[in-house]
Amino acid sequence: MRVTDIQRCDVRPGLLVEWTLSPDTVEAAAGLPEDSRPPAYVQESHIRTARSVREDGLFVPTWVGAAFDIPGTVDLEALQRALYDWTLRHETLRSGFRWDQGVMRRFTLGAGAVRLHREVVGAFDDAQRLVAHLQDRFDVAADALDWPNFLYAAVVRADCTSVYMAFDHSNVDAYSLHRIPAEVHEFYAAAVEGRAVAQPPAGSYVDFCEAERADADRVDDGHEIVARWREFVSRCDGQLPNFPVDLGLDAVEGKLPTQKLLQDTLVGAEDAAAFEAYCRPFGGSLVGVLAATAVLMREISGTSVYRTVVPFHTRAQSRWQDSVGWYVGGVPIEVDLSDGAGFEEALRRVRAALRGNRRLARMPIARVLRLLGAEFRPRSPDLYSIVSFVDGRGVPGSERWDELHAYGLLRVSYGDQVCVWVSRVHEGLQFAARYPDTGPALRSMEWYLEGLRETVSRVARTGSA
Repeated sequence: MRVTDIQRCDVRPGLLVEWTLSPDTVEAAAGLPEDSRPPAYVQESHIRTARSVREDGLFVPTWVGAAFDIPGTVDLEALQRALYDWTLRHETLRSGFRWDQGVMRRFTLGAGAVRLHREVVGAFDDAQRLVAHLQDRFDVAADALDWPNFLYAAVVRADCTSVYMAFDHSNVDAYSLHRIPAEVHEFYAAAVEGRAVAQPPAGSYVDFCEAERADADRVDDGHEIVARWREFVSRCDGQLPNFPVDLGLDAVEGKLPTQKLLQDTLVGAEDAAAFEAYCRPFGGSLVGVLAATAVLMREISGTSVYRTVVPFHTRAQSRWQDSVGWYVGGVPIEVDLSDGAGFEEALRRVRAALRGNRRLARMPIARVLRLLGAEFRPRSPDLYSIVSFVDGRGVPGSERWDELHAYGLLRVSYGDQVCVWVSRVHEGLQFAARYPDTGPALRSMEWYLEGLRETVSRVARTGSA
């Protein structure tokens, strides 16, 4: 699924319809007792960060979402039924948090209390005006500090309908978004045909949060995993790593800068397959992208030791495979290329770093930081920079993503970090990155994008970098 923002996902005019949880549902949630299952550490860190940034006087939208088409004339009743059934399937969407003397307390609605409210907003004949409306609505309706924190929308036309679904990040990760188009299509087809969807229940992310937190809370500051993180943070001058290029942050005088999105096709399917084949003995395309990045950082900024935190999913058990939630941990890696090593040697060193530290992803970073005892008061929605790689070709329905105009959506707003997503789809490799909106950062990111494209292409076509 191509990662982009709402401005670049081919929004077309039409009749806008929106769905939210009904007022009766929201009222019922307000009177619920506490659900003893705690937030995941990643949820708590995300929401506390949003609160901290808001207290500093800045509203920073951080929602993510999915967009896709339903071909032909849509049956709105069937679509509403599909969205309702899909919502009930994933418990995290009917679970939220309240603040109680600085502590986050969970509440969770029973499935029988959930109702969707549909509103016909009106016809839009201008795509830019529609984009602006959708972004403003998602900013408010998918706010980390409010509940409910998601919104569904459809732009209805005679030939096809485009569906847009936005969520606060605490509810979903990239893999969750990837599964949405096929799942909603399946529920929609079932609703049109008047039948039930035959599939086993999805695991509850709320249950996962409880289990993961219980495991994490058994670890103390003397644990080996905490010691490994402590060493890594100390080598990053007491911080988590940012992207090691000139981002021009001195010019923003300590304020949280606005961000821009850089998005492009990296290479087509043939070169992506050849690059993957070359990198497979070392662990595949993820290792290749990280190795290329380490070499490029040395060329662009003179950074001979590349340090980053690599996202890995934490869906270790099969019961979480179909679940919507934020199943992501981080693996710190350090790749020393100070001896002038080239791409192939970088592949070996990245593979060794990932193998040596892969199990660290099982420990939530927010728990580790708490145990380190350092004052990591968040002032940015991103604690650190990432280079993420996701291969979406195995996701059900992925072969139709291009046909259905399916996108994973990012909200690009404010932040002083660089976040890079490289996605393997059937059509090739896609690149997307959020970066601070400064001249130096733009130049650095353009150099990085072109360098990464050149490296992947050269390896694919000549077998050498």
